[in-house]
Amino acid sequence: VQLQAYGGGLVQPGGSLRLSCAASGRTFSSYTMGWFRQAPGKEREFVAAISRSGGSALHADSVKGRFTISRDGAKNTVDLQMNSLKPEDTAVYYCAARNSQVVVTSKVLYEYWGQGTHVTVSS
Repeated sequence: VQLQAYGGGLVQPGGSLRLSCAASGRTFSSYTMGWFRQAPGKEREFVAAISRSGGSALHADSVKGRFTISRDGAKNTVDLQMNSLKPEDTAVYYCAARNSQVVVTSKVLYEYWGQGTHVTVSS
């Protein structure tokens, strides 16, 4: 599966952004999907993940209540709605896919990665 993330940009603190990730291929429903982010000088970290059916999702504690992951099987997309953004949310955001029904937070268990989209939260 090939992944293409988009929707990043510059936003003021307290603002919102919606990231999207388009997946190629006809087996999108076979993949657990995740979002990760990497800030300058830091390791890539888990943000959110969603099951193949969309019925189960996990969010990192740092974004819980502010970010929401969702997926659309008809469009082969997975979105990350980001509200109440903070400067510490500034990072490159990556979408990832895992050919398994098990939703996990470890980046090493995701086999496919998109190219990343930049999010900058600044006034």
